[in-house]
Amino acid sequence: MLELEGGDPSPVRCATTLPRTQRGGRWRDARMVAGVRPRTANQLHAWLRAALDVEAPRHAWEAEEGRPRDGPLAYLCHAFFEEGAAAARSRDAVVWACRGGGKTFYAAVATLLDLVFKPGIEVRLIGGSLEQSQRMHGHLRRLFERPAVRAMVDGRMTARRVALVNGSVAEVCAQSETSVRGVRPQKLRCDEVELFDPEVWAAALLAPRSRRCGAVWAHAAVEALSTMHRPAGLMASVVARAGEGCAGPAPRLFRWGVAEVLSRCEAGRACEGCGLWEECGGRAKRGDGHVVIDDALAMKGRSGEASWRAEMLCERPLMRDAVLPEFERGVHVVGGDSLEGVWVGGMDFGFADPTVFLLARMDGEGVVRVVDEMVAREATLERVIERVRAVCARRGAPEEGPAWIGADPAGHQRSGHSGVSAVTALKRAGMRVRTRRMGVEEGLGLLRARLAPASGGPRLFVHERCAGLIAAMEAYRYERKGGSAAPRKEGPDHWVDALRYLVVNLERGWGGMVSYL
Repeated sequence: MLELEGGDPSPVRCATTLPRTQRGGRWRDARMVAGVRPRTANQLHAWLRAALDVEAPRHAWEAEEGRPRDGPLAYLCHAFFEEGAAAARSRDAVVWACRGGGKTFYAAVATLLDLVFKPGIEVRLIGGSLEQSQRMHGHLRRLFERPAVRAMVDGRMTARRVALVNGSVAEVCAQSETSVRGVRPQKLRCDEVELFDPEVWAAALLAPRSRRCGAVWAHAAVEALSTMHRPAGLMASVVARAGEGCAGPAPRLFRWGVAEVLSRCEAGRACEGCGLWEECGGRAKRGDGHVVIDDALAMKGRSGEASWRAEMLCERPLMRDAVLPEFERGVHVVGGDSLEGVWVGGMDFGFADPTVFLLARMDGEGVVRVVDEMVAREATLERVIERVRAVCARRGAPEEGPAWIGADPAGHQRSGHSGVSAVTALKRAGMRVRTRRMGVEEGLGLLRARLAPASGGPRLFVHERCAGLIAAMEAYRYERKGGSAAPRKEGPDHWVDALRYLVVNLERGWGGMVSYL
């Protein structure tokens, strides 16, 4: 029987001899070599080390602003333990990890643990590409070649399937709706979700089903593992779903960068002047990961700062071609409500495209805080005005609207149906409207100057409840055609345009003079 260390409560003893079962026309004595089922994190860590020679990093370091980072062992514990307090939480998981951070390997380790200790479980593995699927399955096959678990394999492992004598099965599925809709596994592990077709991902979320596997109730779970390349990509939406405030039980988010998986730094290496001091802070002296210090230093030396922070530190998506790279959630997104200042607004008109209204408050120093948003699709002007008033009432602004609304100058055009322009309709409803013509790039320049002034702190903030505006400011990209580039007209522009009209009409001064009213 495997000995576990760590001073934890006694592990659960599994039946060392499972019922004799017939496989491939011959009898096999299905014997579990490990003999014990880990019950705690320390026991699981010890089992992995003894049975598989796997050292799962378990240090959870603190990132900026007190946001915790989780090592791979935290993810493995979440995926493996089904009982107690773990059963009361969502069993879904999101792993946002750096390139080379071991997410594919540790997903294979989690799969082995499920197969060995949850008899009869079904696990399906899907990758963002066929190569990615085969990579995870390759890790799994090599793990089952270890002496401690080799005897559990039933027959020959194939390029798509691993079956155990206890009835557990892991299989690779193609990334297609047909493959996903046709299976009912207990665990569905999706690697490199950033590369998934959104429709396949939507179908995958409905596939898993819970069932009893031996003495364990295996909860249905979908696990998404990926780096995050694009601020408006699928992984960004999956991570947002794991955040606080989403409807229903939120998936558990695990996030680690290169610092969390660094190998132990030798005692003779000086921390002073080390190129990894900013990321490590000397903590790699007790590191237990797999990324060699010299390799990490070499990768940092070859990378640009944006790529390093996005793909190796997992701080934010890569902001390549971003229209507003100055915008940072950690800086510009705030909570709480300001009780002082003048109410102002910004509006971009639409019908098939959404109409977006932003309600903001400006203090005596000219600092603007967007406090709420309203989005209306295929709505008449009368309905839009009703909803604008509802937003104002909800936030304590005057019922007739803010002091003024900065609007799209195109709103002066008369409707072919009513003969009344959008601006006229707002004015007839008692609202003050400002319009000022200014080029798109010039207006964006005013936004950038407020987000990241040359001197002093930011002068534009967004309340955390304005999810549409926050996502749009991150997702707004330039589209390059030939030697020129222009912001893409594909959705995020409506929120940013509403904000741009607000700022353009706020900064009404000429000759360096600015009038805030």
